[in-house]
Amino acid sequence: MGISIRAYGRHRGVSDTAVRKAIATGRISALPDGTIDAACADAEWDANTTKAELAESRAAPRPARARAAARGEETIAAPSGAPTGNSYAQARTANEVLKAQHHKLRIAQLRGELIDRQQAIGQVFALARAERDAWLNWPARISSMLAAELGIDPHAMHVSLEREVRQHLAELGDFVARLE
Repeated sequence: MGISIRAYGRHRGVSDTAVRKAIATGRISALPDGTIDAACADAEWDANTTKAELAESRAAPRPARARAAARGEETIAAPSGAPTGNSYAQARTANEVLKAQHHKLRIAQLRGELIDRQQAIGQVFALARAERDAWLNWPARISSMLAAELGIDPHAMHVSLEREVRQHLAELGDFVARLE
């Protein structure tokens, strides 16, 4: 008969949870009655534990964020500049940081330093459409004058100018604006 899991944890300087985990993963073995032979388990522990695992098992208790990550749970990240953790004071600090950032943006907007993104996109779209329409109408306006000046068929001139303008607009249409 050996010692209990908790007693072995105290002997080893680790938590009983770490001992249970070591048994479950096969790092150490328990006797048939569920107790642990300390000498045998010490040898198995040292042989089957890497230095990183050994350092982690002897370390101080991990913060709540690390424990949650080890369990596979997600935690909410605090905004940059705010401390992380779960205490009321830290949550209040994070809230105050967010409020300060919001007020800073609001003041910049009131000063006219910021513009509405959707409104800017709409204006750029309208400007680009007006530019395209002006180019598409240009061959019809200019082809007869150019044809008379050069002494060529006005219809042939119009068709050639329109073809080249459309090709040019197609090349310009390949541009993709980055809106970040």
